[in-house]
Amino acid sequence: MDLTRRKILAIGSGTFALASLTGLPAFANQTEEAIAALTGGAEIGEGVITIDAPEIAENGNTVPISVDAPGAAQVTLYADGNPLPAVATFTFGPLSASRSASTRIRLAGTQNVIAIAKMEDGTFQKAQANVKVTIGGCGG
Repeated sequence: MDLTRRKILAIGSGTFALASLTGLPAFANQTEEAIAALTGGAEIGEGVITIDAPEIAENGNTVPISVDAPGAAQVTLYADGNPLPAVATFTFGPLSASRSASTRIRLAGTQNVIAIAKMEDGTFQKAQANVKVTIGGCGG
């Protein structure tokens, strides 16, 4: 087969299109694996921590997220549709007056933002919010 520049571009764009169609489930698996690595497979409860995120973000480049986690020693944020799902980790010392944090994150598209909190007693808590992004932030 004689490879010309035109054929290489056609093959490359076809590969990119296929990867784009199958990419989001792979990112979701990466998120599940990252959460399992953080928790060591421990059971994750819900209801203690809260995550505040906009329901619709007009621009995925800067999405405000805040987490309130009373009794948490550490909170990690994940975006299950991003190429690298771990977004931020906040660590709280024993004398922290407030166990809350806020930041702005970049989202590739509509997806779930998940907060996993490691509590002072060693248990884990989870909160999740779905954010609809109209303009993607990670190259979209």
